[in-house]
Amino acid sequence: MIRMENIHKSFGNNHVLRGMTLEVEKGTSMVIIGGSGTGKSVALKIILGLIKPDSGRILVDGKDAATGDRDAFLARFGMLFQGGALFDSLSVWQNVAFRLLRGSLKRPPEEARAVAIEKLRRVGLKPEVADLFPAELSGGMQKRVGLARAIAAEPEIIFFDEPTTGLDPIMSGVINELIREIVVEMGATAITITHDMTSVRAIADNVAMLHDGVIKWTGPVSEMDNSGDPYLDQFIHGRAEGPIEAVR
Repeated sequence: MIRMENIHKSFGNNHVLRGMTLEVEKGTSMVIIGGSGTGKSVALKIILGLIKPDSGRILVDGKDAATGDRDAFLARFGMLFQGGALFDSLSVWQNVAFRLLRGSLKRPPEEARAVAIEKLRRVGLKPEVADLFPAELSGGMQKRVGLARAIAAEPEIIFFDEPTTGLDPIMSGVINELIREIVVEMGATAITITHDMTSVRAIADNVAMLHDGVIKWTGPVSEMDNSGDPYLDQFIHGRAEGPIEAVR
């Protein structure tokens, strides 16, 4: 479904991606891991066309992502943002139905609200939450609302950016289970970026280790612990010693 071919991206003298190549099969859940500042979020933004790569190309379903109808391209994606990124001035249901209230996916308000309430129910939130505002919700509830928004338009591809950041272990487990269930139910292709190894094991079909601008290892999550790759091994076990230099 997604292929990144030899992607390079620099910001001034900061060479973030140095030839990143990655394939994500249709209907599978890929988790990209790596330290902070290794370019995981940049990779997602490049796929979406929010950042233009210096070289290389992105193929989505076999077609060059840089060509064709931009609105139609973006309509295929859903996104759960790291900080929730909910609009404070909009009610919960308006946040969830944001794409359904405008643009090419626009629906009548009452229909959009009904979809929003159904998606809220899917992530374990009751209908009465729909008319609250984000500031009235806990962190875990805000994350669920963000997840409901990500799936509201039934996207083919969903991106999850650090989905459990800021959540306690129990709520992190709830969110991980929801993500896995929803991706399987929808048959969606998913890319998650995280450094939470519990999330990796709960969400992933396949794992890719990004370090120094390239994919050091990629393979099934079941092979992760016995990969033989020193970068992946150091990262998943949280060792200070190894090829990845800790910033002191």
